[in-house]
Amino acid sequence: MILLGILGLSIFSAFAPNVKGQQSTVDWWPTFRHDVTHTGYSTSAGPTLNTLLWSYPTGNSVDYSSAAVVNGVVYFGSDDHYVYALNAATGAFIWRYKTGNTIDSSPAVANGIVYIGSIDDKVYALNATDGAKIWSYTTGGRVESSPAVVNGVVYVGSDDNKLYALNAQTGTKVWSYSTGNAVVSSPAVANGVVYVGSEDDNVYAINAQNGQKDWSYSTGDKVDSSPAVANGLVYIGSNDFYVYGLSATTGTKVWSFKTGDEVDSCPTVANGVVFIGSEDYNLYALNAESGSKIWSYPTGSQIESSPAVADGIVYVGSDDNNVYALNATTSISVWTYSTSGIVDASPTVANGVVYVGSKDDTIYAFGSITVPQPSPPPVPEFSNQVIDFTLLALTLCTAFAAIVAKKKRRSGKTLQC
Repeated sequence: MILLGILGLSIFSAFAPNVKGQQSTVDWWPTFRHDVTHTGYSTSAGPTLNTLLWSYPTGNSVDYSSAAVVNGVVYFGSDDHYVYALNAATGAFIWRYKTGNTIDSSPAVANGIVYIGSIDDKVYALNATDGAKIWSYTTGGRVESSPAVVNGVVYVGSDDNKLYALNAQTGTKVWSYSTGNAVVSSPAVANGVVYVGSEDDNVYAINAQNGQKDWSYSTGDKVDSSPAVANGLVYIGSNDFYVYGLSATTGTKVWSFKTGDEVDSCPTVANGVVFIGSEDYNLYALNAESGSKIWSYPTGSQIESSPAVADGIVYVGSDDNNVYALNATTSISVWTYSTSGIVDASPTVANGVVYVGSKDDTIYAFGSITVPQPSPPPVPEFSNQVIDFTLLALTLCTAFAAIVAKKKRRSGKTLQC
């Protein structure tokens, strides 16, 4: 029995570190644009072929909601009003939660909770394991903005013209900041400052702690693009046709680059290059320091999708129904994949796979899993998971040994160890 207990301890110890190792060796994509600074860059391998791993049909368009991928689970919203959780390796259904309207917001996953907005004016916090609602917060307008979660606070915009800071555990309002129009832009957070655009034509820098304005910069039209913060600059597009590089500290314009149409796409920053799409049908690569054009790549329609960069490849969707993979240095096409609908959602790259939704009511996964991952139901995000398994096994072993020893003593026999 003691040997059986030791064997159980060995089994538990062997499996627990594997799960922990899988979680620590993958660059997951837990929030819109990969991280709270919105770089859109992943150290994961990216697929070099348009091999379809799986596809999953929802009840309506997977419009602007872009996937978050954490611990082998894909989370995203659909215009069928549902938030979905699928197995990242197989596309198998895990759970879904119904909101009161369509979902353009992209989820953020932090500490076992999925945060997402809905056109029903609410921000939701859902249990990442089973989809149970933890809380919801009602704003005064549609929530198209995607949340950013930093230090226990959820930052998100609303069409009621406000940027909100909510307690991540309870959903209570910490503060709100009023702009002059809808906040469709998704906030980025860096060095204690929240950066966001507004349809009042401005880019804002707001103190993350108290909600006070540090600075604002006025563009020539509404700003639905979401900022990326890197290299001491804030990169963002505007409907005035320009991409901007602004000082993150002062809001002073460092550079601007004019495209041929509105820029709703959000910038990605990787290796000194800014990648961004325009409604002039082009994807641009710009020097991050100067804003000078490195290259542009024409697609067959406007680009509202925001690019993702991984392993030297930039991935982006287009209103011509295609998903594109381009060499990030040369813009040479690596592959394309044609869906049956417009691709406004932004690609997500995690663990060797690109995930992206389409208005053909489907989310797609391209590539192959690089690191083996748990099968559904998903493994809970407990930091003490390995310790818990080991303690459980040790307890069982000790209990078995005690029972056997007691029976041996009652029979007058000596337990041999």
